[in-house]
Amino acid sequence: MPAVRGESPAAAKPRAKTPASSKARPRAKKQGGAYSPAKLGAARGVGLSPVGALLAAGGVVAVALIVTMATGHRSEKAGASIASATGGSLAGLGFKLKAVHVQGASEIATPDILRAAQIYQDQPMIGMDLEALRQRVEQVGWVKEARVVRLLPDTLVLAVTERKRLAVWQNGGRSHVIDEAGRVISEADPGRFPTLPLIVGVGANEAAATILPEVAARPRLAERTEALVRVDGRRWDLRMKDGSLVQLPAVDEGAALIQLEQLDQRSRILELGFERIDLRDPAVVAVRPRDGVLPGQLVANGA
Repeated sequence: MPAVRGESPAAAKPRAKTPASSKARPRAKKQGGAYSPAKLGAARGVGLSPVGALLAAGGVVAVALIVTMATGHRSEKAGASIASATGGSLAGLGFKLKAVHVQGASEIATPDILRAAQIYQDQPMIGMDLEALRQRVEQVGWVKEARVVRLLPDTLVLAVTERKRLAVWQNGGRSHVIDEAGRVISEADPGRFPTLPLIVGVGANEAAATILPEVAARPRLAERTEALVRVDGRRWDLRMKDGSLVQLPAVDEGAALIQLEQLDQRSRILELGFERIDLRDPAVVAVRPRDGVLPGQLVANGA
């Protein structure tokens, strides 16, 4: 059979197929969160160096932390998770305690507040338990209430409302500074507050908030009063600096003090001195002179 033009006998034979390689080329795996050379190369393409790209990513994390970690109990879990995930590396970025500001507290109360806070220099800011810190601060006698604010990267603010000092309470041979509610401010040294009024006796701390403003409203009486003594848990005696005594009734103390004020305006009795003025009966003011010769002087209805 004649050969076909343009085709050699060798070309007419079917070619053997090249056997497939037993080893397939591995496909490139997709890489997730790691900064691969390709990604860093992409960063170069937009004008960022590899170091700049890493710093930018770190900045995003820092901004997110500042927004979410300033205050609040929820942030503690988030902070702990972030600190755990980063192996504590955030502390290495500067998230350490450097400055503490105490707001609303007097100079004398601030050291006690800082001791109760139990914080220290370079303490990690992330994961700090702000609620527990607030509770510790509110255990201080000076403090009525407290608020804790974390300002990243390195500042803590302790904002407190301080209890107002009302009087020095003497009972059972011991003296205490009390606030307006009669609560003892245990950290306060009574010797440092000589200008506070002195109250004496069982229950005097609980009743002082009512009587002290009445006395303070009468400067001539207040400046001559040494102490207010609680009697039988129901009424007050005013012990004067010259040793005399003013006995107040169990009820309507304000009206009794008005009687005393009227008597003083007429006779200047607070200046002249007396042994005792008995105001327990609203109908009669009984005055005992200091010389002790007269059995007493009765002034009916303050006349």
